[in-house]
Amino acid sequence: MDERTINEFGIDGFTLMELAGTKAADFILSEIDSRSHGLFICGKGNNAGDALVVARILSEKDHPVTICFVGEPDSLSVDTSKNQELLKKLTGNITFVEWGSDFDFSEYDFVVDGIFGTGLNSEVRAPYNDVINGVNQSDKTVFSLDLPSGLHADTGRKMGNAVLADFTITFGALKTGFYLNDGFEHSGQIVLCELPFPNHFKEKSAFLIHEDWFSKSDTNPKHREHKYDGGVLYIIAGSEGLTGATILAAESAWSTGVGAVILITPKGLLNIYEKNLTQIIKKSVGTDKDTYFATSHFEQVQAILNEKPGSLLIGPGLGRDPETVNFVQELLSDFIGNVVIDADALFALSESDGWKKPDNANWILTPHPGELKNLLSSEIQDGFDRLLQVSKASKENGVTILSKGFPCILGTTFGNAYLTAYDTRIFSRAGFGDILAGKIGGYLLIIKKTESACIKALIDGKQKTEIHFNNSTTELEPIHLI
Repeated sequence: MDERTINEFGIDGFTLMELAGTKAADFILSEIDSRSHGLFICGKGNNAGDALVVARILSEKDHPVTICFVGEPDSLSVDTSKNQELLKKLTGNITFVEWGSDFDFSEYDFVVDGIFGTGLNSEVRAPYNDVINGVNQSDKTVFSLDLPSGLHADTGRKMGNAVLADFTITFGALKTGFYLNDGFEHSGQIVLCELPFPNHFKEKSAFLIHEDWFSKSDTNPKHREHKYDGGVLYIIAGSEGLTGATILAAESAWSTGVGAVILITPKGLLNIYEKNLTQIIKKSVGTDKDTYFATSHFEQVQAILNEKPGSLLIGPGLGRDPETVNFVQELLSDFIGNVVIDADALFALSESDGWKKPDNANWILTPHPGELKNLLSSEIQDGFDRLLQVSKASKENGVTILSKGFPCILGTTFGNAYLTAYDTRIFSRAGFGDILAGKIGGYLLIIKKTESACIKALIDGKQKTEIHFNNSTTELEPIHLI
Protein backbone atom coordinates (compact mmCIF):
# COMPACT_ATOMS: atom_id res chain seq x y z
CA MET A 1 0.00 0.00 0.00
CA ASP A 2 2.83 2.34 0.88
CA GLU A 3 4.69 1.70 -2.38
CA ARG A 4 1.60 2.01 -4.54
CA THR A 5 0.50 5.21 -2.82
CA ILE A 6 3.92 6.70 -3.58
CA ASN A 7 4.51 5.33 -7.08
CA GLU A 8 1.00 5.09 -8.52
CA PHE A 9 -1.12 7.56 -6.59
CA GLY A 10 1.52 10.27 -6.27
CA ILE A 11 1.88 11.06 -2.55
CA ASP A 12 5.63 11.00 -1.94
CA GLY A 13 7.26 9.00 0.85
CA PHE A 14 8.52 12.04 2.72
CA THR A 15 4.97 13.38 3.00
CA LEU A 16 3.67 10.04 4.27
CA MET A 17 6.52 9.96 6.81
CA GLU A 18 5.60 13.45 8.01
CA LEU A 19 1.96 12.48 8.42
CA ALA A 20 2.81 9.27 10.28
CA GLY A 21 5.30 10.96 12.59
CA THR A 22 2.96 13.85 13.33
CA LYS A 23 0.10 11.56 14.34
CA ALA A 24 2.44 9.44 16.46
CA ALA A 25 3.80 12.54 18.16
CA ASP A 26 0.28 13.72 19.00
CA PHE A 27 -0.44 10.41 20.73
CA ILE A 28 2.86 10.31 22.61
CA LEU A 29 2.34 13.87 23.82
CA SER A 30 -1.01 12.80 25.26
CA GLU A 31 0.71 10.05 27.29
CA ILE A 32 3.85 11.73 28.68
CA ASP A 33 4.47 14.46 31.23
CA SER A 34 5.76 17.88 30.26
CA ARG A 35 9.50 18.08 29.59
CA SER A 36 9.85 14.31 29.71
CA HIS A 37 13.15 13.17 28.21
CA GLY A 38 12.75 10.75 25.31
CA LEU A 39 15.29 8.30 23.93
CA PHE A 40 14.77 7.62 20.22
CA ILE A 41 16.45 4.43 19.06
CA CYS A 42 16.73 4.35 15.29
CA GLY A 43 17.80 1.91 12.62
CA LYS A 44 18.63 2.86 9.04
CA GLY A 45 15.29 2.58 7.24
CA ASN A 46 12.11 4.60 7.03
CA ASN A 47 10.99 3.44 10.49
CA ALA A 48 13.87 5.55 11.83
CA GLY A 49 12.59 8.46 9.72
CA ASP A 50 9.21 8.23 11.46
CA ALA A 51 11.01 8.36 14.81
CA LEU A 52 12.98 11.46 13.76
CA VAL A 53 9.76 13.27 12.81
CA VAL A 54 8.40 12.48 16.29
CA ALA A 55 11.65 13.65 17.89
CA ARG A 56 11.52 16.94 15.96
CA ILE A 57 7.94 17.65 17.02
CA LEU A 58 8.57 16.74 20.67
CA SER A 59 11.69 18.91 20.73
CA GLU A 60 9.61 21.87 19.57
CA LYS A 61 7.27 21.13 22.51
CA ASP A 62 10.19 21.58 24.94
CA HIS A 63 10.92 17.89 25.44
CA PRO A 64 14.60 16.94 25.62
CA VAL A 65 15.29 14.31 22.96
CA THR A 66 18.23 11.98 22.55
CA ILE A 67 18.80 10.19 19.24
CA CYS A 68 20.66 6.88 19.20
CA PHE A 69 21.40 5.35 15.79
CA VAL A 70 22.15 1.65 15.74
CA GLY A 71 24.41 0.70 12.85
CA GLU A 72 25.92 3.14 10.39
CA PRO A 73 24.15 6.55 10.38
CA ASP A 74 25.71 7.38 7.00
CA SER A 75 23.66 4.63 5.30
CA LEU A 76 20.21 5.99 6.12
CA SER A 77 17.35 5.89 3.65
CA VAL A 78 16.84 9.08 1.63
CA ASP A 79 13.77 10.30 3.56
CA THR A 80 15.28 9.38 6.92
CA SER A 81 18.48 11.25 6.06
CA LYS A 82 16.41 14.31 5.11
CA ASN A 83 14.64 14.21 8.48
CA GLN A 84 17.97 13.91 10.25
CA GLU A 85 19.12 17.12 8.56
CA LEU A 86 15.90 18.91 9.58
CA LEU A 87 16.42 17.83 13.18
CA LYS A 88 19.94 19.25 13.22
CA LYS A 89 18.59 22.67 12.23
CA LEU A 90 16.61 22.98 15.46
CA THR A 91 17.88 24.76 18.57
CA GLY A 92 16.12 22.62 21.18
CA ASN A 93 17.66 20.19 23.66
CA ILE A 94 18.70 17.57 21.08
CA THR A 95 21.52 15.10 21.65
CA PHE A 96 23.01 12.39 19.43
CA VAL A 97 24.60 9.42 21.17
CA GLU A 98 26.13 6.10 20.16
CA TRP A 99 25.04 2.69 21.31
CA GLY A 100 27.41 0.76 23.55
CA SER A 101 27.27 -2.28 25.80
CA ASP A 102 27.28 0.04 28.85
CA PHE A 103 24.42 2.18 27.56
CA ASP A 104 22.53 3.78 30.47
CA PHE A 105 18.74 4.08 30.16
CA SER A 106 18.24 5.61 33.60
CA GLU A 107 18.28 9.28 32.54
CA TYR A 108 15.40 8.86 30.06
CA ASP A 109 11.67 8.90 30.82
CA PHE A 110 10.46 6.98 27.79
CA VAL A 111 11.77 5.17 24.72
CA VAL A 112 10.63 5.48 21.11
CA ASP A 113 11.42 2.34 19.12
CA GLY A 114 12.24 3.15 15.49
CA ILE A 115 14.63 0.30 14.74
CA PHE A 116 12.79 -2.01 12.31
CA GLY A 117 9.62 -1.60 10.29
CA THR A 118 7.45 -4.02 8.33
CA GLY A 119 10.28 -5.14 6.06
CA LEU A 120 12.04 -7.37 8.59
CA ASN A 121 12.26 -10.94 7.29
CA SER A 122 15.42 -12.31 8.94
CA GLU A 123 16.60 -13.04 12.47
CA VAL A 124 17.65 -10.08 14.58
CA ARG A 125 21.44 -9.99 14.85
CA ALA A 126 24.02 -8.01 16.83
CA PRO A 127 24.09 -5.21 17.72
CA TYR A 128 20.29 -4.98 17.34
CA ASN A 129 19.72 -7.98 19.58
CA ASP A 130 21.61 -6.27 22.43
CA VAL A 131 19.70 -3.03 21.86
CA ILE A 132 16.34 -4.80 22.07
CA ASN A 133 17.43 -6.57 25.27
CA GLY A 134 18.42 -3.20 26.70
CA VAL A 135 15.04 -1.66 25.84
CA ASN A 136 13.14 -4.59 27.33
CA GLN A 137 15.15 -4.45 30.55
CA SER A 138 14.99 -0.66 30.90
CA ASP A 139 11.66 -0.49 32.75
CA LYS A 140 10.77 2.58 30.66
CA THR A 141 7.53 3.24 28.81
CA VAL A 142 8.14 2.05 25.25
CA PHE A 143 6.41 3.45 22.17
CA SER A 144 7.03 1.29 19.10
CA LEU A 145 6.42 2.88 15.72
CA ASP A 146 4.43 0.82 13.20
CA LEU A 147 5.24 -2.44 15.03
CA PRO A 148 7.57 -3.64 17.80
CA SER A 149 11.03 -4.03 16.30
CA GLY A 150 11.83 -7.69 15.72
CA LEU A 151 8.19 -8.75 15.29
CA HIS A 152 7.17 -10.10 11.89
CA ALA A 153 4.34 -7.94 10.63
CA ASP A 154 2.33 -10.77 9.06
CA THR A 155 2.95 -13.82 11.22
CA GLY A 156 3.47 -12.22 14.64
CA ARG A 157 6.58 -14.34 15.20
CA LYS A 158 9.46 -12.63 16.94
CA MET A 159 12.49 -12.91 14.71
CA GLY A 160 14.81 -14.17 17.43
CA ASN A 161 14.10 -11.17 19.63
CA ALA A 162 11.54 -8.37 19.71
CA VAL A 163 10.76 -5.21 21.63
CA LEU A 164 8.14 -5.48 24.37
CA ALA A 165 6.12 -2.36 23.66
CA ASP A 166 3.71 -0.62 26.00
CA PHE A 167 2.17 1.10 22.98
CA THR A 168 2.41 0.26 19.31
CA ILE A 169 1.55 3.23 17.11
CA THR A 170 0.90 1.64 13.76
CA PHE A 171 0.51 3.41 10.43
CA GLY A 172 -2.02 2.95 7.65
CA ALA A 173 -3.39 -0.44 8.69
CA LEU A 174 -3.40 -2.91 11.54
CA LYS A 175 -1.05 -5.85 11.04
CA THR A 176 -2.12 -9.45 11.46
CA GLY A 177 1.08 -10.02 13.42
CA PHE A 178 -0.31 -8.02 16.34
CA TYR A 179 -2.86 -10.76 17.05
CA LEU A 180 -0.96 -13.95 16.18
CA ASN A 181 1.83 -15.94 17.84
CA ASP A 182 4.10 -13.58 19.86
CA GLY A 183 2.34 -10.43 18.70
CA PHE A 184 -0.17 -10.15 21.50
CA GLU A 185 2.54 -10.17 24.21
CA HIS A 186 4.82 -7.72 22.41
CA SER A 187 2.44 -5.13 20.94
CA GLY A 188 0.89 -3.66 24.08
CA GLN A 189 -1.91 -1.17 23.42
CA ILE A 190 -2.33 -0.71 19.68
CA VAL A 191 -3.04 2.75 18.27
CA LEU A 192 -3.92 3.04 14.58
CA CYS A 193 -2.86 6.20 12.75
CA GLU A 194 -4.60 6.39 9.39
CA LEU A 195 -2.61 7.37 6.31
CA PRO A 196 -4.06 8.49 2.94
CA PHE A 197 -3.81 5.09 1.27
CA PRO A 198 -6.55 4.87 -1.39
CA ASN A 199 -9.16 2.26 -0.52
CA HIS A 200 -8.63 0.33 -3.75
CA PHE A 201 -5.02 -0.33 -2.70
CA LYS A 202 -6.15 -2.04 0.48
CA GLU A 203 -6.35 -5.84 0.55
CA LYS A 204 -7.66 -7.18 3.83
CA SER A 205 -6.30 -10.27 5.56
CA ALA A 206 -9.03 -10.46 8.21
CA PHE A 207 -11.55 -8.48 10.21
CA LEU A 208 -11.20 -7.86 13.94
CA ILE A 209 -14.34 -8.84 15.86
CA HIS A 210 -15.82 -5.83 17.64
CA GLU A 211 -18.53 -5.55 20.24
CA ASP A 212 -20.28 -2.69 18.43
CA TRP A 213 -21.29 -4.99 15.58
CA PHE A 214 -24.40 -6.15 17.44
CA SER A 215 -27.05 -4.22 19.29
CA LYS A 216 -29.59 -5.87 21.54
CA SER A 217 -32.25 -5.53 18.87
CA ASP A 218 -30.14 -7.57 16.44
CA THR A 219 -30.32 -10.71 18.54
CA ASN A 220 -33.42 -10.31 20.67
CA PRO A 221 -36.01 -12.82 19.46
CA LYS A 222 -39.02 -11.22 17.79
CA HIS A 223 -42.38 -11.51 19.53
CA ARG A 224 -43.43 -15.09 18.92
CA GLU A 225 -46.92 -16.48 18.79
CA HIS A 226 -45.84 -19.68 20.55
CA LYS A 227 -42.65 -21.35 21.74
CA TYR A 228 -42.07 -23.11 18.44
CA ASP A 229 -42.50 -19.96 16.38
CA GLY A 230 -39.19 -19.42 14.59
CA GLY A 231 -38.13 -23.04 14.91
CA VAL A 232 -36.42 -25.02 17.64
CA LEU A 233 -32.85 -25.92 18.47
CA TYR A 234 -32.27 -29.64 18.56
CA ILE A 235 -29.30 -30.89 20.58
CA ILE A 236 -27.83 -34.35 20.07
CA ALA A 237 -25.28 -34.85 22.81
CA GLY A 238 -24.17 -36.86 25.78
CA SER A 239 -23.02 -40.35 26.74
CA GLU A 240 -22.33 -42.10 30.01
CA GLY A 241 -19.82 -40.07 32.05
CA LEU A 242 -20.07 -37.03 29.74
CA THR A 243 -23.53 -35.69 30.55
CA GLY A 244 -22.08 -32.49 32.01
CA ALA A 245 -21.12 -31.32 28.53
CA THR A 246 -24.72 -31.76 27.41
CA ILE A 247 -26.08 -29.85 30.38
CA LEU A 248 -23.70 -26.91 29.83
CA ALA A 249 -24.48 -26.72 26.12
CA ALA A 250 -28.25 -26.94 26.62
CA GLU A 251 -28.33 -24.30 29.37
CA SER A 252 -26.13 -22.01 27.28
CA ALA A 253 -28.39 -22.39 24.25
CA TRP A 254 -31.48 -21.68 26.35
CA SER A 255 -29.89 -18.47 27.67
CA THR A 256 -29.80 -16.95 24.16
CA GLY A 257 -33.58 -16.56 24.21
CA VAL A 258 -34.66 -19.28 21.79
CA GLY A 259 -38.26 -20.42 22.11
CA ALA A 260 -37.51 -24.10 22.58
CA VAL A 261 -34.49 -26.35 23.02
CA ILE A 262 -35.13 -30.04 22.39
CA LEU A 263 -32.54 -32.45 23.72
CA ILE A 264 -32.42 -35.82 22.01
CA THR A 265 -30.85 -38.38 24.33
CA PRO A 266 -30.34 -42.12 24.75
CA LYS A 267 -33.08 -43.24 27.12
CA GLY A 268 -30.59 -44.55 29.68
CA LEU A 269 -29.47 -40.96 30.37
CA LEU A 270 -32.92 -39.39 30.49
CA ASN A 271 -33.19 -39.40 34.28
CA ILE A 272 -30.03 -37.28 34.62
CA TYR A 273 -31.39 -34.62 32.31
CA GLU A 274 -34.84 -34.63 33.89
CA LYS A 275 -33.20 -33.63 37.16
CA ASN A 276 -30.82 -31.00 35.74
CA LEU A 277 -32.55 -29.46 32.72
CA THR A 278 -36.06 -28.56 33.80
CA GLN A 279 -36.58 -25.93 31.09
CA ILE A 280 -35.36 -28.15 28.25
CA ILE A 281 -37.65 -30.51 26.30
CA LYS A 282 -36.30 -34.06 26.30
CA LYS A 283 -36.87 -36.71 23.63
CA SER A 284 -35.37 -40.13 24.33
CA VAL A 285 -34.42 -42.88 21.89
CA GLY A 286 -33.59 -46.52 22.43
CA THR A 287 -34.10 -48.40 25.70
CA ASP A 288 -33.31 -47.85 29.37
CA LYS A 289 -30.01 -49.67 28.80
CA ASP A 290 -28.79 -47.29 26.10
CA THR A 291 -26.26 -44.73 27.36
CA TYR A 292 -24.75 -43.69 24.04
CA PHE A 293 -25.99 -43.17 20.49
CA ALA A 294 -25.82 -46.06 18.02
CA THR A 295 -26.76 -46.59 14.40
CA SER A 296 -29.93 -48.35 15.57
CA HIS A 297 -31.17 -44.97 16.85
CA PHE A 298 -30.90 -43.25 13.48
CA GLU A 299 -34.51 -43.61 12.34
CA GLN A 300 -35.92 -42.54 15.72
CA VAL A 301 -33.68 -39.47 15.77
CA GLN A 302 -34.54 -38.66 12.18
CA ALA A 303 -38.25 -38.82 12.99
CA ILE A 304 -37.81 -36.37 15.89
CA LEU A 305 -35.81 -33.94 13.73
CA ASN A 306 -38.61 -34.00 11.16
CA GLU A 307 -41.30 -33.06 13.68
CA LYS A 308 -40.57 -29.32 13.66
CA PRO A 309 -38.23 -27.12 11.63
CA GLY A 310 -35.09 -26.01 13.41
CA SER A 311 -31.33 -25.99 13.73
CA LEU A 312 -29.12 -28.73 15.14
CA LEU A 313 -26.22 -28.80 17.58
CA ILE A 314 -24.42 -32.13 17.67
CA GLY A 315 -21.36 -33.31 19.53
CA PRO A 316 -20.88 -32.25 23.17
CA GLY A 317 -20.13 -35.32 25.28
CA LEU A 318 -21.16 -37.83 22.60
CA GLY A 319 -18.17 -40.09 23.18
CA ARG A 320 -16.20 -41.99 20.54
CA ASP A 321 -17.70 -45.44 20.53
CA PRO A 322 -17.56 -46.85 16.97
CA GLU A 323 -21.36 -47.14 16.97
CA THR A 324 -21.65 -43.44 17.89
CA VAL A 325 -19.15 -42.47 15.20
CA ASN A 326 -21.19 -44.34 12.59
CA PHE A 327 -24.41 -42.77 13.85
CA VAL A 328 -22.99 -39.25 13.58
CA GLN A 329 -21.61 -39.83 10.11
CA GLU A 330 -24.94 -41.15 8.87
CA LEU A 331 -26.89 -38.32 10.45
CA LEU A 332 -24.66 -35.56 9.10
CA SER A 333 -24.80 -36.98 5.59
CA ASP A 334 -28.62 -36.87 5.79
CA PHE A 335 -29.60 -33.70 7.72
CA ILE A 336 -30.43 -30.66 5.60
CA GLY A 337 -30.36 -27.37 7.47
CA ASN A 338 -28.19 -25.39 9.86
CA VAL A 339 -25.86 -27.54 11.97
CA VAL A 340 -23.27 -26.74 14.64
CA ILE A 341 -20.77 -29.60 14.75
CA ASP A 342 -18.74 -29.71 17.95
CA ALA A 343 -16.48 -31.94 20.04
CA ASP A 344 -16.94 -35.68 19.43
CA ALA A 345 -19.03 -35.05 16.32
CA LEU A 346 -15.93 -33.41 14.86
CA PHE A 347 -13.99 -36.56 15.64
CA ALA A 348 -16.60 -38.62 13.80
CA LEU A 349 -16.39 -36.23 10.87
CA SER A 350 -12.60 -36.49 10.73
CA GLU A 351 -12.93 -40.31 10.68
CA SER A 352 -15.19 -40.26 7.63
CA ASP A 353 -14.08 -40.53 4.02
CA GLY A 354 -14.56 -36.89 3.15
CA TRP A 355 -16.98 -34.53 4.82
CA LYS A 356 -20.13 -35.58 2.89
CA LYS A 357 -22.01 -32.34 3.48
CA PRO A 358 -25.44 -32.26 1.83
CA ASP A 359 -25.75 -29.44 -0.69
CA ASN A 360 -28.50 -27.64 1.22
CA ALA A 361 -26.88 -27.95 4.65
CA ASN A 362 -25.06 -25.11 6.39
CA TRP A 363 -22.33 -26.33 8.71
CA ILE A 364 -20.47 -24.60 11.51
CA LEU A 365 -17.44 -26.55 12.71
CA THR A 366 -15.96 -25.54 16.09
CA PRO A 367 -12.62 -27.37 16.43
CA HIS A 368 -9.94 -26.81 19.05
CA PRO A 369 -6.36 -27.02 17.68
CA GLY A 370 -6.10 -30.81 17.88
CA GLU A 371 -9.49 -31.31 16.23
CA LEU A 372 -8.58 -28.84 13.50
CA LYS A 373 -5.41 -30.77 12.71
CA ASN A 374 -7.42 -33.98 12.33
CA LEU A 375 -10.14 -32.35 10.25
CA LEU A 376 -7.69 -30.81 7.81
CA SER A 377 -5.28 -33.77 7.90
CA SER A 378 -2.57 -31.17 8.14
CA GLU A 379 0.05 -29.88 10.53
CA ILE A 380 -0.64 -26.37 11.81
CA GLN A 381 2.67 -24.52 12.12
CA ASP A 382 1.54 -21.47 14.06
CA GLY A 383 -1.20 -18.86 14.32
CA PHE A 384 -0.54 -17.37 10.89
CA ASP A 385 -0.58 -20.79 9.25
CA ARG A 386 -3.82 -21.54 11.10
CA LEU A 387 -5.36 -18.33 9.72
CA LEU A 388 -4.39 -19.29 6.17
CA GLN A 389 -5.54 -22.91 6.45
CA VAL A 390 -8.86 -22.10 8.14
CA SER A 391 -9.67 -19.44 5.54
CA LYS A 392 -8.83 -21.80 2.68
CA ALA A 393 -10.66 -24.84 4.09
CA SER A 394 -13.81 -22.84 4.87
CA LYS A 395 -14.07 -21.43 1.37
CA GLU A 396 -13.14 -24.62 -0.48
CA ASN A 397 -15.52 -26.85 1.53
CA GLY A 398 -18.37 -24.37 1.85
CA VAL A 399 -18.42 -24.51 5.66
CA THR A 400 -17.97 -22.01 8.48
CA ILE A 401 -15.05 -22.92 10.74
CA LEU A 402 -14.63 -21.38 14.18
CA SER A 403 -11.10 -22.38 15.12
CA LYS A 404 -10.86 -22.13 18.91
CA GLY A 405 -7.58 -21.07 20.46
CA PHE A 406 -5.53 -17.90 20.89
CA PRO A 407 -6.78 -16.05 18.97
CA CYS A 408 -10.09 -17.50 17.83
CA ILE A 409 -10.17 -17.53 14.03
CA LEU A 410 -13.42 -17.63 12.07
CA GLY A 411 -13.30 -18.76 8.44
CA THR A 412 -16.34 -18.23 6.23
CA THR A 413 -17.73 -19.74 3.05
CA PHE A 414 -17.13 -16.52 1.11
CA GLY A 415 -13.44 -16.22 2.04
CA ASN A 416 -13.43 -13.58 4.76
CA ALA A 417 -11.71 -14.35 8.05
CA TYR A 418 -12.35 -12.87 11.48
CA LEU A 419 -10.01 -12.66 14.49
CA THR A 420 -10.57 -12.03 18.17
CA ALA A 421 -8.41 -9.10 19.26
CA TYR A 422 -8.60 -9.92 22.97
CA ASP A 423 -7.02 -12.58 25.16
CA THR A 424 -8.98 -15.80 24.66
CA ARG A 425 -6.69 -18.00 26.76
CA ILE A 426 -9.05 -17.61 29.71
CA PHE A 427 -11.55 -19.80 27.81
CA SER A 428 -9.15 -22.77 27.72
CA ARG A 429 -11.00 -24.61 30.47
CA ALA A 430 -13.13 -27.73 30.51
CA GLY A 431 -16.73 -26.86 29.68
CA PHE A 432 -16.13 -23.53 27.97
CA GLY A 433 -16.28 -25.16 24.54
CA ASP A 434 -19.67 -26.69 25.38
CA ILE A 435 -20.97 -23.30 26.49
CA LEU A 436 -19.71 -21.67 23.30
CA ALA A 437 -21.31 -24.39 21.16
CA GLY A 438 -24.64 -23.85 22.91
CA LYS A 439 -24.43 -20.10 22.33
CA ILE A 440 -23.66 -20.59 18.65
CA GLY A 441 -26.56 -23.01 18.27
CA GLY A 442 -28.97 -20.60 19.93
CA TYR A 443 -27.85 -17.56 17.98
CA LEU A 444 -27.85 -19.51 14.73
CA LEU A 445 -31.55 -20.19 15.24
CA ILE A 446 -32.23 -16.52 15.99
CA ILE A 447 -29.90 -14.72 13.52
CA LYS A 448 -29.91 -17.41 10.78
CA LYS A 449 -26.44 -16.43 9.47
CA THR A 450 -23.61 -18.78 10.38
CA GLU A 451 -20.78 -16.25 10.70
CA SER A 452 -22.97 -13.80 12.62
CA ALA A 453 -24.00 -16.52 15.08
CA CYS A 454 -20.35 -17.35 15.79
CA ILE A 455 -19.33 -13.71 16.19
CA LYS A 456 -22.24 -12.94 18.50
CA ALA A 457 -21.45 -16.02 20.62
CA LEU A 458 -17.79 -14.95 20.96
CA ILE A 459 -18.75 -11.40 21.93
CA ASP A 460 -21.33 -12.66 24.41
CA GLY A 461 -18.81 -14.98 26.05
CA LYS A 462 -16.23 -12.24 26.34
CA GLN A 463 -18.67 -9.78 27.90
CA LYS A 464 -19.96 -12.27 30.46
CA THR A 465 -16.41 -13.30 31.39
CA GLU A 466 -15.47 -9.66 31.93
CA ILE A 467 -18.48 -9.15 34.20
CA HIS A 468 -17.58 -12.28 36.17
CA PHE A 469 -14.00 -11.23 36.80
CA ASN A 470 -14.87 -7.59 37.45
CA ASN A 471 -17.30 -8.69 40.16
CA SER A 472 -15.08 -11.35 41.73
CA THR A 473 -12.11 -11.20 44.07
CA THR A 474 -9.72 -12.68 41.52
CA GLU A 475 -6.56 -10.74 40.73
CA LEU A 476 -7.00 -11.27 36.99
CA GLU A 477 -7.43 -8.00 35.14
CA PRO A 478 -10.49 -7.51 32.95
CA ILE A 479 -10.02 -8.28 29.27
CA HIS A 480 -9.85 -5.24 27.00
CA LEU A 481 -10.79 -5.33 23.34
CA ILE A 482 -8.16 -3.63 21.23
